[in-house]
Amino acid sequence: MAKRNLTPQDIYDQAFKTSMRGYNTVEVDEFLDLIMQDYDMFETELAKLKQENIRLINKIGELSEKNGGSDAKPQTSSAGTTNYDILRRISNLEKHVFGSKLDNVQ
Repeated sequence: MAKRNLTPQDIYDQAFKTSMRGYNTVEVDEFLDLIMQDYDMFETELAKLKQENIRLINKIGELSEKNGGSDAKPQTSSAGTTNYDILRRISNLEKHVFGSKLDNVQ
């Protein structure tokens, strides 16, 4: 993140040199007041967002710990068992439906 050059206090303390045909000091002061208000608002919002970011990072850590630190890894052993069970059931259904026909083919 880039370092800020100004704070609201820096803006408030800034003094401008005057010249014969310089800017209207009242207008400059009013404009600087608006800038200071924006800076204050942005500082407040930034602080809130940093806190929210910390809270969310902590929540991610908690949820990862609850899930055992795994990212939904597939369980190959149960998947293999499931595939075996499915194949065995299909084989039994084939025997039941085509039983006599399968015996004649062999």
